This record gives sequence, C-alpha cells and structure tokens, in this order.
Amino acid sequence: MALIHGGQLQLVAKQFNIAPESWLDLSTGIAPFSYPIPTIPAQLYQALPQSNINLEYAAKRYYNANSLLVTNGSQAIIKLLPVLWREENKHSTIVYLPEQGYKEHALAWQTAGFTLCWYQDTLPEINTIEENSVLVVINPNNPTGQLYPKSTLLNYQRKLAQRNGLFIIDEAFIDVISPTQSMTSAGSKYDENTLILRSFGKFFGLAGIRIGFLIGAEPWLAKFNEQLGPWQVNGPAQLIAQKALEDKHWQTQQQQTLKTLSTHLRTLLTDNLPMEQITTISGTDLFQTVYFKENHNGKSRAESYYITLCKQGVYVRLTDDKRALRFGIAKIEELTRLANALLNINNEYA
Repeated sequence: MALIHGGQLQLVAKQFNIAPESWLDLSTGIAPFSYPIPTIPAQLYQALPQSNINLEYAAKRYYNANSLLVTNGSQAIIKLLPVLWREENKHSTIVYLPEQGYKEHALAWQTAGFTLCWYQDTLPEINTIEENSVLVVINPNNPTGQLYPKSTLLNYQRKLAQRNGLFIIDEAFIDVISPTQSMTSAGSKYDENTLILRSFGKFFGLAGIRIGFLIGAEPWLAKFNEQLGPWQVNGPAQLIAQKALEDKHWQTQQQQTLKTLSTHLRTLLTDNLPMEQITTISGTDLFQTVYFKENHNGKSRAESYYITLCKQGVYVRLTDDKRALRFGIAKIEELTRLANALLNINNEYA
C-alpha cells in the first residue's frame, strides 16, 4: 500500500489543473533555504561512488556519534528494520508506535506481520512494555511537534534493553531543537538495543540529494550495510553533505533563520485563522501544524481548508487523519500570499 506524503506537487497540480510553477508549496518540512552547493569535481560524476572518510568524520562530529552508516535516506532503513530485527529476535511480535507520525514506520512493521500498539502524545507506560518488543519514537514528532527529553528516553532505552527489546528513534527534525535532546551522544551500555535515524535533507534544505545516517552499534551497522549493498549514496551527494556538516557558521545562521520564519508563520496562522475552530497549533522550526475541531458539514474543517487552499494554488499537508493541516516554513516574501489565501477562506465560510 502506497502512503500519501507531502511534496507531491506534480500530482496535486494536475488534480487542481494549476501549473506547478504557479503554486506556493508548503507541503513538506524541508527548510526553504538550502546549503549552497560547492564546486564538485567532474571525477565524482564519472566514477562509481566510494566511501568518503571525510564525510564520516564530519558526520560523527556533527552528530556526536561514535559509529554511523551513511545511507540514501531513512526509507530503506525503515523497510529493512523489521526484517533484520526478526532475524535477531524471533520472539518479537509487538511494536509500539505513535498514532500520529511518519506512517512508513507503521507500514513496514505491519507488512512484516507485527502487532501494532498505538500510543498518543504520552509514551506507553514503561512498566507495561512487553518482553522482546519494539518501541518507535519520532522525536520531535511529525506532525505534532511533541518532544521527549533525553532523560525520559534514556529510561526507556534501559528498560527495553533489560527486556530484550529494540528502541528506534527517528530524529529527522531534531536539528532545530536547542538545546539538543538527541540520543546520538547517549553512549550508554544499552546502545546495542538502540538505532537512531538522522535526516540530512530537511534542515540543510537538500532532500533531493537523498542522504541520511543510521547511528547505532557496529554489529547493527554491518548488518544494514550488507543488506543495502554497494553504491548507496552518489559521490556528489557525499561531498555536499560533508561540506554542509563541517560548516558550523552556516548551521548557526540556518537555525536562526528558521526560528525567525517559524515565529512569523505561527503569528500569521494565529492572526488569519478562526481560532474558535482550532484546538491547537504546534510544531517545530521546520513546520507548524493546525488542529481543527469537529467536522463541518460532513467533511472535516481541515479537509475543507486544504481543498480551498489548493484551489488557490497553495499546497499544504493534510494529515492522514484529516484533523489537521501542516504548514511548511514560508519565506518572508511568501507570507502575504498565504495570508490572503487564508483570508479568502474565512470570507467564504463567514
């Protein structure tokens, strides 16, 4: 079963019969400003990609990790996780997942035949977690923005290790969290029961080069590396990521820019949406999610707003449960168009 994600502009543009170049695309949690592409030697385009030791050093410093695997994004890792875990622990049948979150996690475990146990914003009671089970945490959560402190996650890590379980932490959006709550530097004796996914493309605004990192104990990394095979990440992408991960000055500027833009976006949403129809607005410095109240005329308010925005060439992410809209970060010059589009909806429903 194919899941629906943000970033499907071609499809949505065709659906609403508006040329792709005419859209304001806020459907992803990818930063609107990207790391500038450095000069890339022609040889990197001509040769099969080799392991880039400088990239590995840069990534280990950036993530404060002792060991990691360079991957072509998180998706292949997510699909492989249930397969490799079942080889490791044949008694495991249960996985705990956030009810709201990146649904590829659930799809992978469901396809592998695991029993899915859902939790809301609060993690499952630590003493009720079954032996040999898996806990998936998206931190911060997408789309809710829910953030669990490292101290809490360390307790779960210890408990899962004691119960022969597996702890999976998806930190795709954690680059904008300060002070960091990342588990990459936990460095405890329980690391062999923990795998951490880190995205490169979102914070650095370069999702198109398809690169990410898996952080965990060496035996786990070796298993994934063997299954994924050679030439996972092309040479130019490796060089770009290396330079970006080394550039502390640019990273600091990006964090400040995203924080400012996120504040502008949240203010715009608060000022231009009927707050009596909204329960919460939450998110991170890479997106803001608006949760609407009960259904309106047989169709959720979120879905109605989504359709009306699309008719104006404004593309945002309608959540899977159709209860909320996730707005990616807009540039300053795009805010007026977004405000006008929301104003038009309010006038229509007035």
